[in-house]
Amino acid sequence: MSEMITVTLPDGSQKQTARGTTIGDFVREGIGAGLAKAALFARANGQDMDMSRPLTEDVKLQIFTSKSPEGLDLIRHDAAHVVASAVQRLFPGTQVTIGPSTEEGFYYDFFREKPFTPEDLEKIEAEANALLKKDEAFVRTEISMEDAVRLFEQKGETFKVEIVKDIAAKGAKTLTLYTHGDWVDFCLGPHAPSTGKIGVIKILSSSGAYWRGDHRNPMLQRIYGTAFFDKKALQEYVTRIEESKKRDHRKLGKELDLFHFHPYAPGAAFWTPKGTALYQTLSDWMRGLTAGDGYVEIKTPLMFNKGLWETSGHWGKYKENMFLVLDNETGEHDFSLKPMNCPSHHLYFGFKRHSYRDLPLRLHTQDVLHRNEAAGSLGGLTRVRQFAQDDAHIYCMESQITDEVRRFVKLLDRVYKAVGLTYAVKLSTRPEQRLGDDSLWDRAEGGLKTALESLGLAYELAPGDGAFYGPKIDFTVSDSIGRRWQLGTMQLDYLAPQRFDLNYIGEDNAEHRPVVLHRAIFGSFERFTAILIEHFAGAFPAWLAPIQAVLVTVADRQLDYARKVRDDLRAKGYRVEVDERGMTLNAKIREAQIQKVPFTLVVGDAEVEAGGVAPRRYGGEDLKSMKLADFEAVLAKEGALP
Repeated sequence: MSEMITVTLPDGSQKQTARGTTIGDFVREGIGAGLAKAALFARANGQDMDMSRPLTEDVKLQIFTSKSPEGLDLIRHDAAHVVASAVQRLFPGTQVTIGPSTEEGFYYDFFREKPFTPEDLEKIEAEANALLKKDEAFVRTEISMEDAVRLFEQKGETFKVEIVKDIAAKGAKTLTLYTHGDWVDFCLGPHAPSTGKIGVIKILSSSGAYWRGDHRNPMLQRIYGTAFFDKKALQEYVTRIEESKKRDHRKLGKELDLFHFHPYAPGAAFWTPKGTALYQTLSDWMRGLTAGDGYVEIKTPLMFNKGLWETSGHWGKYKENMFLVLDNETGEHDFSLKPMNCPSHHLYFGFKRHSYRDLPLRLHTQDVLHRNEAAGSLGGLTRVRQFAQDDAHIYCMESQITDEVRRFVKLLDRVYKAVGLTYAVKLSTRPEQRLGDDSLWDRAEGGLKTALESLGLAYELAPGDGAFYGPKIDFTVSDSIGRRWQLGTMQLDYLAPQRFDLNYIGEDNAEHRPVVLHRAIFGSFERFTAILIEHFAGAFPAWLAPIQAVLVTVADRQLDYARKVRDDLRAKGYRVEVDERGMTLNAKIREAQIQKVPFTLVVGDAEVEAGGVAPRRYGGEDLKSMKLADFEAVLAKEGALP
């Protein structure tokens, strides 16, 4: 066996090094001391590894530093270990359980009798940051499962012992330990070279959480936190969180009188007149866009016999998320409210015999759906049990996939740009367990890539993340304060046409299987509305605002004129109100600003005499008195659907 191995770097260049050289030493000697100092971990032949691990074979090597998102994820995992060690220093007898990283930080679950107080959390944060200054090395070792059980039994860590035994029962022979200072935990790693790589730790909150998420198990104390490479990034995050709280759609929903919830209908919103206007505007907008893009809208039943779900496969894998309905004739729960539209669309496609000339067939639906989400997971409009989607399914020939994807992405781009949402694209390709042979997946993935590249869209490749029935494209939007939300999707489906025996007659006069494209832009109307409320902080553009203009009079003698203006504008389709409450003019103007109405139309004797209004924009810009026709021109431009 050669004593030298070849290391291939991301730019394709190759270097030789002695077998057994640690990654850290290779980077220092073969690339440079600067990168070696900045390095947090490496990816070797696709496996994430500590910088202290040896190189034992020819390898493709990538190094991650604080410049990469992966680096930030890594130090948040590191921070979870540090916080756990700080807790056990401050509160002896507390047991540790698990502590994964999350999208924006981490949490760690502890077992102790008393919940953590705000003062406790302050102490934990101070202790954790003090530990960072010690810059203790993360040291990786491996021990047998028997030794691991003994180790954690000696420490009185009953939850850790339970996890270790579970891992051993699955066939593991060894366990990886990571130690910093005198504190030890087990995990797969990797970790940064030392705790000093974590710039700063922030403890965010605490809450109760059942062990393994089961209410029959002991209640644990969960601490949420986050970590950054420096205090500046932390402060930016804190500012964003504070802004997020101000924009919370649940808070703004009440203040702007948009929607309510009641315990008798958990997860189902009551929409007020203003909320309904907002919802309906989005619905009308999407109807217009899809109709103009060649879709046809259909409505299908809300309740189906289980036969449909057995055909689609949902009865076996998704039944616990469905609201089942008792059939009095059979005495069984043989029916359910539909949780998604696609199976009913497949039935609809099968009602007629289709020619290749009918394809692509684009079916759009906004029907109400129900999913039995766990009560504890419900939250405002972002997680509900009753909702509707801007759902559509496209039935097409394989040769039409690329054009249909291009068409969909153009529509999605128009929608997101209209509301000021930027987006990132991820293409997920074939998983290990999949339907169809490689040639079919080659064509499907190639079609999606061709479509994205022809549009000049940059995309992230996610190998193996596709659905078992086909590859997919996901769209993650960024809102006005930089938060990311997964929204749009386009999924290829080769399985459904087989399950539902869908066919079309080709040019050769023979039967062929169509391909189904599942696609959505809003996702659910409820969640999209929540995102828009927070994105705009409730100050919607005029075309979307529930009330586009409110008339306020200097004195009651101008009320008749104000009512006539309101009625004239309403007759032309605008959403206009008159504030007739017994308040001063300034109080009414202030109230319109609080309600974030795009235009406040002041009416005094001069406006009555001139047949005009004096508009003020939300935010205070005074547009001065103008003829009503001139204001109508402004409203026609800004109030029109984009």
